[in-house]
Amino acid sequence: MSIDNHFSNAQRAEVLTQALPHIKEYNGKVVVVKYGGNAMINEHLKEQVMEDIVLLNLIGVKVVLVHGGGPEISDMMAKLGKRPEFVDGLRVTDKETIDIVQMVLAGKVNKTLVNMLDTKGGRAMGLSGMDGRLIEAKMKDPRLGYVGTITNINIAPVTDLLGRATSP
Repeated sequence: MSIDNHFSNAQRAEVLTQALPHIKEYNGKVVVVKYGGNAMINEHLKEQVMEDIVLLNLIGVKVVLVHGGGPEISDMMAKLGKRPEFVDGLRVTDKETIDIVQMVLAGKVNKTLVNMLDTKGGRAMGLSGMDGRLIEAKMKDPRLGYVGTITNINIAPVTDLLGRATSP
């Protein structure tokens, strides 16, 4: 069933009229969307989120999508015979685990999301927190291994890409 069957032209016009002030307010602005949890697991929700991000971009909002991927990391660990361990709700991340995390987040999850956005008409580029020293952190607790607390965000790689996205 298509959305076209649910709304009359008058209802669509009303929604757009109500949205116009927000569209004006956020046009040209950068919005960071934290994406994780059930919205990443449920395929229907994932499709909707990607469509919403493309729509935001089409109305002039520059979206930076920051994603998780905990369940996919756990799945890959299981496939590789490694059992996830948690302390106070945080994944214990030794050298082998950090390699798996990097592979899953920077490879599989990131590239899947970039592809989804592209196929929906968006323009996306994937970065890892390691790229361009985008995210710097210090060790949170030695018991957790490579788990850290963010100490610095270098926005230059992101702003460079956003600036290029508006150029022809």
